[in-house]
Amino acid sequence: MERHAAVGIVPFGEEEESVLQKELHKQFTTMIAEPRVQEGLAFLKNDDRQTLHEQMTIAEIPAPPFQEEKRANYVQEQFRKLGLTNVKQDEEGNVYGLRPGKKDVPAIVVSAHLDSVFSEETDVTVKERDGVYYGPGITDDARGLAALLSVIRAFQHTGIQTEAPIVFLATVGEEGPGDLRGVKAFIDGNANIASFISIDSVSPEEIIYQGTGSFRYEVTFSGTGGHSFQHFGTPSAVHAAGRAIAAIASLDVPETPKTTFNVGVVEGGTIPTAIAETCTIKLDLRSNGRAELDSIAEKALLLCETACSQEGEGDQTIRLSSKKVGDRPVGVQSADSEIVEMAVLATEALGLTPELAPPSSTDANYPISKGIPALTLGGGGEGGGYHSLNEWYKPVNSYLGPQRVWLVALGLARAIPGSQNS
Repeated sequence: MERHAAVGIVPFGEEEESVLQKELHKQFTTMIAEPRVQEGLAFLKNDDRQTLHEQMTIAEIPAPPFQEEKRANYVQEQFRKLGLTNVKQDEEGNVYGLRPGKKDVPAIVVSAHLDSVFSEETDVTVKERDGVYYGPGITDDARGLAALLSVIRAFQHTGIQTEAPIVFLATVGEEGPGDLRGVKAFIDGNANIASFISIDSVSPEEIIYQGTGSFRYEVTFSGTGGHSFQHFGTPSAVHAAGRAIAAIASLDVPETPKTTFNVGVVEGGTIPTAIAETCTIKLDLRSNGRAELDSIAEKALLLCETACSQEGEGDQTIRLSSKKVGDRPVGVQSADSEIVEMAVLATEALGLTPELAPPSSTDANYPISKGIPALTLGGGGEGGGYHSLNEWYKPVNSYLGPQRVWLVALGLARAIPGSQNS
C-alpha cells in the first residue's frame, strides 16, 4: 500500500439517514442477529492468536517485487487446507480460491497482496519486544494476508452459506514497481465480479473508498556529447534535463483534487570534463482526479520537449524519449455507495466510529476505475514504520479487523443462515 497523510478524515452520522442507509440498516440488523453470525464474530475473536502466528509466519517468507512465488505457494496451500474450491495460481502469480454461493451470480472478492517492498537479501525475521512485533513487511501486507485466512476460517467454522460466491484472492505486484499488475490481470480476466474488498493497512475504523492515481515516467535526454572545453557550446543532455526539472518544479497544480509531481531520480553523464551524452530523469505524477492526472502528465512531458529545444538548435540537438513505467488509475466512487454504507454499518456494529479516509493507492484503485464497487479495509491492530526495516505491529484488539471484513463480505454476499451441506 502506498500511504498518504491521513488528513481530511470525515466521521459519519452528521447527516440524516438516506433511503439506501435505512434499507441496508434493516437488512444488516437482521443479518447480524443470526446466531451463526454471532458465532462467527466470537470465533474471529478467539482466532486472534492463531492469526498473529500466521502473520509472523507469512512475514518471514520473502516476497520481493516479482519474486512472490514462495509466499504464493504457502498461501495456496492454506487455501486448500481451509476447504476452498478451485484453488489456483494464475499466469501472473495471483492465488485464488472459491467459496461457492447458492446462486450463479457475480462474486464478491476479498483480497490481500502477497508482495512486500523488500529485496530478497533483507532479513525478514520477526522479533518481539514488549508486546510489539518488529520485522520488514510485518504489517504491509502480512497482516492483510493473515486476516484473509482468519476470515476464511470463520466461514469454515460457521458453515454460513451466502447467495453470492466469494472469491478469496492473494495478489502479486501491489507495491511500487509491481504497478498493480496482479489485480489488473485478475480483474481483466474475470468479468463476473460484483464488488471487491482489499485488506491493507490496519485501522478497523477507516474506510478507504477512493484511489490516488499515479503515472511514472522514465524520460531520457540524448545528445552527441564532447569535451567540456574543446566542444563548449555543444548541447548537454544533463543541462537539458536540468532545464526540464526547473520548469516542472515551477508548475502550478490544484490543491483540490490534490495533484503532485516529483523528479525523484536523475542519472546521467560520466565525468565533470565531458559534456553529457545522456541523462535520464524519473518522474512521479499523482492526483486524486483523472483529468488532473492526465493534464499534469501532458504538461510535464511538454516541458521536457521544450527543454530540448532550448538546449540545442539546428544540427546541434537533444533528442527525447519517454517511457511510462507506472500507471495506477484514479479511483472515484461515491461515499453514498452501497459498499461504503455496508462498511459503515459493519464498523458501527463493532462499537467503532467509521471514518472516511482520504484517497490512497491500493489494489482497490483498479476495480474502482473499472466501475466495480471496491474499498480497502484494515487488518486490525496498530502498525507503523511502513516500508522500513523498523516496521512494527502491535496486536491491540486486532481481531476487530477480520471481524469487520467478515461482516462486510457477508453483507455484500447477503448471508443466509445454514450450512454448506444444507
